[in-house]
Amino acid sequence: MGDPTNIRVALIEDEEEVRQGLSYILNQTEGFSCVGAFVSYEEALAQLKSPPDVLLSDIGLPGIKGDEGAAHFKQRFPSTAIVMLTIYRDDERIFRSLLSGASGYILKKEPPGKILDAIRDVHAGGATMSADIAVKVFNAFRALAPRTGGGAPLTDREEQILQELVKGNSYKTTADHLFISIHTVRFHIRSIYEKLHVHSKSEAVAKALKNRLL
Repeated sequence: MGDPTNIRVALIEDEEEVRQGLSYILNQTEGFSCVGAFVSYEEALAQLKSPPDVLLSDIGLPGIKGDEGAAHFKQRFPSTAIVMLTIYRDDERIFRSLLSGASGYILKKEPPGKILDAIRDVHAGGATMSADIAVKVFNAFRALAPRTGGGAPLTDREEQILQELVKGNSYKTTADHLFISIHTVRFHIRSIYEKLHVHSKSEAVAKALKNRLL
């Protein structure tokens, strides 16, 4: 099964310099290895034979776009956590990626250390969420509530975390306000994303979400 302390990462990035740079960083950093660097989802899905632990994927790709490709990849390798790389904080495309199965996202301009931290977070069961995405996710669950035969499928703690993030509070401030750790905040956000994925598989709900939010 491989070394459990080593995070096996596949990379999809069409810009050669960025792809080579990220691949080099992954292979030179203890605890990581790059098991494949691809220019497109078509190439990755054709060549990967086993699931990586984490997929690091650009959103703006030729051919199958990142948000659509995440859905294909998640269907093929459901155990893989996906982190989207984006140039701009494009909340529409990031949100579509989350609906497709991504576990988090990171801006390309972030230093390598932060990108590695994002990979560690999703591999450990955590996830990231900014205020603008929190608003969309909160509205998504409000839209889901009448279609699921009851209240929104969030725990009280998950709803509290969303409300803190909607206000624009940082993870640290959110954790302080709720008397929990930052790691716990990330864990709950991952749970929120997973619940959104489950409900988005309903064709009717997915259509409603897209018509209302995207």
